[in-house]
Amino acid sequence: MPLNLGEVVPDFESETNEGPIKFHEWLGNSWAILFSHPRDYTPVCTTELGRAAKLAPEFQRRGVKMIALSCDDAESHRGWIKDLEAYCGVGSGKFPYPIIADHDRTLAVKFGMLDPDELNNEGMPLTARVVYVIGPDHKVKTLILYPATSGRNFDEILRIIDSLQLVAKHNVVTPVDWKSGDKVIVPPTVPAADLAKNYPKGVEVQPLPSGKEYLRYTPQP
Repeated sequence: MPLNLGEVVPDFESETNEGPIKFHEWLGNSWAILFSHPRDYTPVCTTELGRAAKLAPEFQRRGVKMIALSCDDAESHRGWIKDLEAYCGVGSGKFPYPIIADHDRTLAVKFGMLDPDELNNEGMPLTARVVYVIGPDHKVKTLILYPATSGRNFDEILRIIDSLQLVAKHNVVTPVDWKSGDKVIVPPTVPAADLAKNYPKGVEVQPLPSGKEYLRYTPQP
């Protein structure tokens, strides 16, 4: 089963293309994304991990570490990374994040990452396209799960990270299709008497047929 929101991601030791890691030691007190892909040397995975590499400066700007995972071995990762570097144009030897080698499927099983409907040539399930956004407290803040057949949108992953980091600092929530810089919503738990003190940029109440003043917007802090 996948890890639940709010659950601490268990520590583990694993081999990567960059050598062995201890996950919690690698993570430190940073935000991170741990994301799995079905297989090295496959077309959709190449577009995904190449796109993630291209966006690495955006993740770094947000203080977010990146680490990928599949059931291939470390030598396969090292060879495939040459294709990824060529695809995304980051330059040889400059691939920006490690890829975990989970060839015995230990972590894929532990973290609920297998897609039972997609099998390899040996009849073994492939890794699904899972994303865990992990907070500095090592807890799962967001889980996104795609089947092996559908590529992810890494711009959306950046968007949810922006939301998570904003609401971690301020008592606001983000509405549908929110992007950084848009108005945010005042939580319904905040009393009307506290609005002026807590939201100095002002609060706009959206009129609704019910007459209930629960949809309250404020500029992003």
